Amino acid sequence: MLGVFICELTLIACIDGLKGFPEAIEAIFPKTKIQLCIVHQIRTSMRYVTEKDKKLVMEDLKPVYKAVNEEIGYENLLSFEEKWGKKYPLAAKSWMDNWTNLSTFFEYEDQVRKIIYTTNPIEGMHRQIRKVIKSKGAFSSEQALMKLMYLIIKDISKKWTMPMHNWGLTISQLYIRFGDRLKLERGF
Repeated sequence: MLGVFICELTLIACIDGLKGFPEAIEAIFPKTKIQLCIVHQIRTSMRYVTEKDKKLVMEDLKPVYKAVNEEIGYENLLSFEEKWGKKYPLAAKSWMDNWTNLSTFFEYEDQVRKIIYTTNPIEGMHRQIRKVIKSKGAFSSEQALMKLMYLIIKDISKKWTMPMHNWGLTISQLYIRFGDRLKLERGF
């Protein structure tokens, strides 16, 4: 799944752990920042942990992704690896191997971090689209499928009535970071 801020150019891509996805995005959008979904990373790590240790391991992971900056997050990751690496080497290794793309969100203030740390919102939309399309069976043409998808998204968007919390602050933080790459519509 992919969640992206799109302005004139793609600024940030929040993606799941699909192999080769970061490289593909970087090849097409070289200025795009990649953020791996923290929620997916946690789920991946927990696959390698026994049920009795999951709660403890998750508590020890929180200081990694909830740190105030990348340096402290990495120090906490090293502590996590020291504590759990022998027992659950794959859980610790996946964080170490992906740290570059897991730590991108530390470059931003909390308002932006809340938006880019997970792909769950876009996955919810995809789930709703799949639910409708799956029940329809075959389509007479690709255009018929595209029309249906348009109608589904139009219907889903009716539920998006709440404005994003502190959107003005969020867009300001993005502007500070991306400047002229962020094209704002007049009257924003």
